[in-house]
Amino acid sequence: MVVSPTPTGSSIVARIATDRTRAERIVDLVAESFDGTDTIAGMSEETPGDWTVAIHFGAPPNETAVRALIAMAAGVEAANAAVFEPVAAQDWVKASLEGLAPVQAGRFLVHGAHDRARLPANRIGIEIEAALAFGTGHHGTTRGCLLALDQMLRARHPRRILDFGTGSGVLAIAAAKALRRPVLASDIDPSAVRIARDNARLNRVGTLLKVVHAAGVGARRLRGHACFDLVLANILLGPLQRLAAPLAKLVAPGGRVVLSGLLRSQGHAALAAYRAQGLVLERRIALDGWVTLVLRR
Repeated sequence: MVVSPTPTGSSIVARIATDRTRAERIVDLVAESFDGTDTIAGMSEETPGDWTVAIHFGAPPNETAVRALIAMAAGVEAANAAVFEPVAAQDWVKASLEGLAPVQAGRFLVHGAHDRARLPANRIGIEIEAALAFGTGHHGTTRGCLLALDQMLRARHPRRILDFGTGSGVLAIAAAKALRRPVLASDIDPSAVRIARDNARLNRVGTLLKVVHAAGVGARRLRGHACFDLVLANILLGPLQRLAAPLAKLVAPGGRVVLSGLLRSQGHAALAAYRAQGLVLERRIALDGWVTLVLRR
């Protein structure tokens, strides 16, 4: 995506009025297509059945390219009707996330600070800092992993847990809050490690969640904690395929692996790589064009 330098004191928001299904497609496609540190998409219901997507850009975008992306997700009419306007630069991240509705996945509810007081008593709340530009739980891959985790924890209580490629830490936080047990999380990105630690403290599981910087599953800081009863890996098909053998070695007999970051069309390729390592498919969760796989060793 081509962008020009950010003008002093302002950034750009694109607003699109549509229905919920198309709004979700736009949000997912933006998350897939843009660097999350510069661009955030959120959706909110203005009146029953009428939804608005707000895409906040840290720098002015190529409007033609953005309209083409909107057309892919919601049609030409919605793309042509999109409105681009400047907003105060210091407010763009906060404003975008305040428009995000809480995301429910089983017992888990991912929300922002603006919804903290409205958390139902029978839900496990996971609050994500307003300064974050990714990992809010709205993407189909994150929701799929949370649903898989919720279903799994109703039947068993894994003791040793790894969230590989943790990002914002939302999955690791969910496991720690539900089980009240230590969880190990890792990420290749030092900024993600810092953000996940901040989110763990925000959600009062800072003492339970250990977040480490690790370039791969072979890192000493991970191997020293193996074997794991549950491994969560919400990344992408290519890395999941390359990591199949070393990741499988980290899983205890009878342990589970939750794989996501996969388009529906990629599910079979990921499954084949892990079947070759002795894992079998236990459950498949499809959401918004994405698929989450639960496998058992």
